[in-house]
Amino acid sequence: MILTKEELIQIRRHLHQIPELALKEFKTHDYLLNIIKSFNQDYLKIEVPQSLPTAILVLVKGKNPQRTIGYRADIDALPVNEKTNLPYASKNPNVMHACGHDIHMTVALGLLNYFSENQPQDNLLFFFQPAEESESGGRQAYEKGIFHDEFKPDEFYGLHDNPALPAGAIGCRMGTLFAGTTEVNIDITGKSGHAAFPQNANDTVVATASLIMQIQTIISRSIDPIQSGVVTLGKVKAGTIRNVIAGHARIEGTIRGLTQKMIVQIDQRLKDICEGIARSYNLDVELQLNQGGYWPVENNPELTKQFISYMKNNPQVNYVETAPAMTGEDFGFLLAKFPGVMFWLGVEDNSELHSATLTPNESSIIRGIEAIKGFLIYRMEK
Repeated sequence: MILTKEELIQIRRHLHQIPELALKEFKTHDYLLNIIKSFNQDYLKIEVPQSLPTAILVLVKGKNPQRTIGYRADIDALPVNEKTNLPYASKNPNVMHACGHDIHMTVALGLLNYFSENQPQDNLLFFFQPAEESESGGRQAYEKGIFHDEFKPDEFYGLHDNPALPAGAIGCRMGTLFAGTTEVNIDITGKSGHAAFPQNANDTVVATASLIMQIQTIISRSIDPIQSGVVTLGKVKAGTIRNVIAGHARIEGTIRGLTQKMIVQIDQRLKDICEGIARSYNLDVELQLNQGGYWPVENNPELTKQFISYMKNNPQVNYVETAPAMTGEDFGFLLAKFPGVMFWLGVEDNSELHSATLTPNESSIIRGIEAIKGFLIYRMEK
């Protein structure tokens, strides 16, 4: 049986009440699996990978498959204390689906439910992915080899909800949808000493000040101004008391870039500057860069062109051309391994993503299912 709009909303509300953090999505996993097993199993094959036990892969076998089309839905939540006062608010203190992954999962279940009753032409692979918000679940899935044999997609699609777009609207763009992100940690080690005798010490505060100012030139002088990148140093710590020269300082920050090539370029300039500061001030500068799986979400040109064309020409779809966002998404790693498209689903809310008051418009669920279902059928005809 096809799930009704009301049943889908109830599924979403149940998922909203049981949010779990990355790699701890056990109740979520079990609930999803029970729902999936309630569908018609004639065309389905379910796999739970031992190496990533909260993940679920569901293969829908096609009538005459020419390809396997992947669809990903992330299932983890955020360490946020919910403040919506909804009757179906989170039952887990300080954990909330503040990024709308409950919407993502429900849309995926709706699509899977439809194709379990209406056998598709091509194979469809549904990937319910843990650990998007942290721990790089997409990269873990790939590196642990869970996409294998018939469970290996030829192309991948996925959505992210967007409270700034009208409920049910589909947003996309050619090129990059989300920036890639890299964590930056810099430890500067010199020699502490008395404030009155600087000649006997090696002041890391002075070196840190110089380093910070030089880092600010990376975007303004090393990156094409038509492109876009960000280096933000959000935390600086040095010293213990006013009359002691600090022998150690630490800088923590983040890099954002719209292409992986740009991020690599920023990384290299950062390394060059750190090496220069170390030589100039005769101290040690240790740079740590951690990108994990949060690569830029670079949409495949040909598939994105088809996706946008379908959505634009479908009178039932409110299509919106969107600008790139500097937020991160680990689907970018999978799109670096498989061609595909990520897009927005409007959920029309005054609160922002990751907000404790995020309340997506639930009418977006059925609208999203209809739009994506139509595209997948259209794609199978190509």
